[in-house]
Amino acid sequence: MVEKHKSTNGLPLTPWERFRSLLFGRAKDIYDPALGHKISLVAFMAWIGLGADGLSSSAYGPEEAFRALGGHSYLAIFLILATAGTVFIISYAYSRIIEHFPIGGGGYVVATKLLGKNAGVVSGCALLVDYILTITVSIAGGGDALFSLLPYSYQSYKLWVEFAAIVFLLVMNLRGVKESVAAIVPIFTIFIVSHVILIFGGILSHAGSFPVIFGEVRSGIQTGVDQIGVWGLFLVLLRAYSLGGGTYTGIEAVSNGVGILRDPKVETGKRTMLYMATSLAVTAGGLLLCYMLFHVSHVPGRTLNAVLADNFAGRIHLGPVPLGAWFVKVTIFSEAMLLLVAAQTGFIDGPRVMANMAIDSWIPRRYATLSDRLTMQDGIFSLGVAALLLLVYSKGHIGILVVMYSINVFLTFSLSELGMVGFWYRSRKTEPTWKRDILIHATGLVLCFSILCVMIMEKFQHGAWLTVVITLTCIAHCFLIKRHYFSVAKRVKEIDTVFENVPASEAKTTVEPFDPKAPTAVILVGGYSGLGLHIFLNIFRLFPHSFENVIFASVGVVNSEFFKSGSHVEEISDRTHETLMRYVDFSGRMGIPARSEFRVGTDVVFTAAEMCIEISKQLSHSIFFAGELVFEQPQWYHKWLHNETAYAILRRIRFSGLPMVILPIRISMQKKAAKG
Repeated sequence: MVEKHKSTNGLPLTPWERFRSLLFGRAKDIYDPALGHKISLVAFMAWIGLGADGLSSSAYGPEEAFRALGGHSYLAIFLILATAGTVFIISYAYSRIIEHFPIGGGGYVVATKLLGKNAGVVSGCALLVDYILTITVSIAGGGDALFSLLPYSYQSYKLWVEFAAIVFLLVMNLRGVKESVAAIVPIFTIFIVSHVILIFGGILSHAGSFPVIFGEVRSGIQTGVDQIGVWGLFLVLLRAYSLGGGTYTGIEAVSNGVGILRDPKVETGKRTMLYMATSLAVTAGGLLLCYMLFHVSHVPGRTLNAVLADNFAGRIHLGPVPLGAWFVKVTIFSEAMLLLVAAQTGFIDGPRVMANMAIDSWIPRRYATLSDRLTMQDGIFSLGVAALLLLVYSKGHIGILVVMYSINVFLTFSLSELGMVGFWYRSRKTEPTWKRDILIHATGLVLCFSILCVMIMEKFQHGAWLTVVITLTCIAHCFLIKRHYFSVAKRVKEIDTVFENVPASEAKTTVEPFDPKAPTAVILVGGYSGLGLHIFLNIFRLFPHSFENVIFASVGVVNSEFFKSGSHVEEISDRTHETLMRYVDFSGRMGIPARSEFRVGTDVVFTAAEMCIEISKQLSHSIFFAGELVFEQPQWYHKWLHNETAYAILRRIRFSGLPMVILPIRISMQKKAAKG
């Protein structure tokens, strides 16, 4: 039994670590063979956790589109057909993407693999900004819906409530994905039931007057043609269709989150996509139809959905009980809560995009690591803080945020569809169905790129410009980070080259047995490289005749790739063991007895510190060594791009009285002067 305030190996927990355990939950056992099953989502749960982002957009997307029609509300019939068709076309296209990219990653992976790394980083940065705005837009929309139920004088409190909602989701997601989804199942269910009643009840209540309504639509079209012409009506419809682009903003979420779906992931992903597409098309199309049937118009401080619900049921009484008023409250409250669920998608998928980009060295590599709850805590925290800043900047104004949101969504959509069009064209000689598939993706490309262009032209001065600036800034920083990592890797490779042909010692032809009682140097290493050999050789150069044994110790890190198909703790253990045996073999060739020790964990510092304490209990005469990259001209960003792991481990183990020496490994980032 683990003591209350100690880790599994007796290392005392700090007050902050105890608080984290209380707030975020106990660490998960990465050796649990059923862990992947426990943290993955079945299609229904994925529909809630990922698909809810798309469904919740019915709270603001159809409203923006309908209001853009102005006095031509009779065009809503055509808008319904265009909206539902677009939902199914984009959803089907992304179902095909799931088949070809079953490890997940969405637009970033698609653009990188099919269009190249530069297109990939553009798509990745667009997605990062998109997921920040997913959180902000959803929370702001939820605030609008919630405060539609309250007197207008309460509007001054809306921003504070939205701020608290983002903080709440931040904490929930740091606890774990499945836990955060399970907590919101009842909210999702209430939304579905209430909106089915609202939409189908609203349509059935007008069933007898459909001939009259169709007559009004025909006369409206004729009047519109007489006033502004066919082309003018088409432009009105195109503008409304494009400005309602927020309706489609959550469709890609399932493709991005395939990694957390239950096996078989592809089938689960496609089923989830079908659930989401059907529910979104029915809800968005049904609301647009009801707006037209009930002649809904804007009321200050209230959403169109709130006005619609009030017109449909607000005056219904069951005796003295105001049943209709309660229905309105439940419907709009569930809408507000579903938007809270939609914000959850940003916290689920955003960190996974960041992890993929971190693995490719576009952003700091720390974003690929997992917490002991198997959450990407750095990504979750960064997205949450950025969402809070955008909320403060926009003051929760949904109109500004939806414009900012839609720009990057359709940029990513367009790049993904373009990549798939190119893929099917290149596969035309090997894939018999290439004509059908290329037609689907080409149609999606035309739709998405058209919406993107109209949004930028119509709303550039109303928020679109800020999205462009933020995205371009993000892209520029990614290229700078990539260039830095490339330069460091090049310098490290030069060190590896120096140690590639280090001769074995000729002084000893046999290796003495490992003596646990003799002085031992414990060397903390990562992968097999010149850095580890540099530390090993320097120990015996700086401390001659001081050590008779060596232990090479390492931590196999469980990072974001844990969620991908085929990544298991056993494989990480095997890779780490093989790496350490190469060090042991090298030490043996130098005539020095050596052993290896390793652990597998999500937190390198904490796991390494526990391992060091265990080793010290077995070997009383041991001193720990580690290396640290030292730059000739240190910059402020080096600490962010390169974790100071050695110093962090030192701070953890010195309380236990363990001696540790950190040897500098000098890295010069200056270009060598040309000879001449």
